[in-house]
Amino acid sequence: MEKRTKFVLDEEEIPGQWYNIQADLPRPLLPPLHPVTKQPLTPDDLAPLFPMELIKQEVSTERWIDIPEEVRDIYKLWRPTTLFRAHRLEKALYTPAKIFYKYEGSSPPGSHKPNTAVASAYYNKKEGINRIATETGAGQWGSALSFAGACFGVKIKVYMVAISYKQKPYRRIMMETWGAECVSSPSKDTKVGRDMLAKDPDCPGSLGLAISEAVEDAMSRDDTHYSLGSVLNHVLLHQTVNGLEAKKLMEKADAYPDIIVGCVGGGSNFAGLFLPFVKDKIDGTKPDLRIINVEPTAAPTMTRGPYAYDYGDTAKLAPIIKMYTLGHDFIPAPIHAGGLRYHGMAPIICHLADLGLVEATAVHQIPTFEAGVTFARTEGIISAPETNHCIRVAIDEALKCKESGEAKTILIAHSGHGHVDMAAYDAYLSGKLVDYEYPKEKIEEALSKLPKV
Repeated sequence: MEKRTKFVLDEEEIPGQWYNIQADLPRPLLPPLHPVTKQPLTPDDLAPLFPMELIKQEVSTERWIDIPEEVRDIYKLWRPTTLFRAHRLEKALYTPAKIFYKYEGSSPPGSHKPNTAVASAYYNKKEGINRIATETGAGQWGSALSFAGACFGVKIKVYMVAISYKQKPYRRIMMETWGAECVSSPSKDTKVGRDMLAKDPDCPGSLGLAISEAVEDAMSRDDTHYSLGSVLNHVLLHQTVNGLEAKKLMEKADAYPDIIVGCVGGGSNFAGLFLPFVKDKIDGTKPDLRIINVEPTAAPTMTRGPYAYDYGDTAKLAPIIKMYTLGHDFIPAPIHAGGLRYHGMAPIICHLADLGLVEATAVHQIPTFEAGVTFARTEGIISAPETNHCIRVAIDEALKCKESGEAKTILIAHSGHGHVDMAAYDAYLSGKLVDYEYPKEKIEEALSKLPKV
């Protein structure tokens, strides 16, 4: 029997609709709250920040939402993406496990982020908005929205977390090449940024702080909307294009995963892959499926944070949402996986965890790079620091199979390549990389400031 390494779909097989998990949740999500009144948000509350079509998608309970042809046409630049069987990794681990990975690094910006960035730019342009403000952690979202802005003629202003701005200059250059403006956050361009710099001139920044700057920017101008690259329901919705492809491809491989593993910061990349599969767990057809969310020990949102209402940003401008949280004042350690340093998590993922449908684990930075190097030396792909987190756990699960003799099928959500993360690999290879454990007292301090809801 032929040993196949990759499984592909034709261009015509790109999904024509996104899958909305809200139609199938055993119980509905709790509503987001207004940051001032603490009352449930209304569409009018969100209208200054988002186009109405995205607001409708945010609250929709329709199972299928059509992908506009203009969006699908741009998807064709890189979609459908490939499912790989990691034969060489399996051999190196001496494991009976079957390891697959769905690779999103073939998009122009090199990650999963354009799946929603293109949709966001499209809906904003359709509503007559020609400028969008946003934040970015490691720069993957900022570069994806910059690419999408170039596709539709929308100006993009990106507030990039300061430590990543310093660590990853090539991400900034990518954004500027696509025509965007990128500044280090905290910046002097907003009151939120100026206040933080006055308090701490060397502040490394955080996603919560960068969100505050972008929201302030958008709210201060009539020509500007805000766009978020993770966390929100409509963002996870757009990412399901990947999971829908993965289900078709696993069928072509004559396999179904026992374990699905992905990294989570805000949660969009992994949710996009697993949501079409978690439906099988909800309806009882695959009750034993394990879905493992992997986060860094330096930002242990799901593994150490409480499930509570909290602000989505540092300045308390964004909605209050029910999520696992480390507190909106959370300032993370400068780990290289910048996309995983958010204080909260997507409400949908948190809700599924609360229902017992998904699980979470946290891993240290150095072992993730060890796994990333193993993956590069077997499968050839140099992965993003974020992606290395789920590769670490997938390898660990495969080694458990080696011990037990079980031939489990493992599916990895491979969110992107690490070609602009060479400084991180250099730090690992030269022995300069360090691990961070977020202190218990810092978590307790941040949680003391949760809103009273």
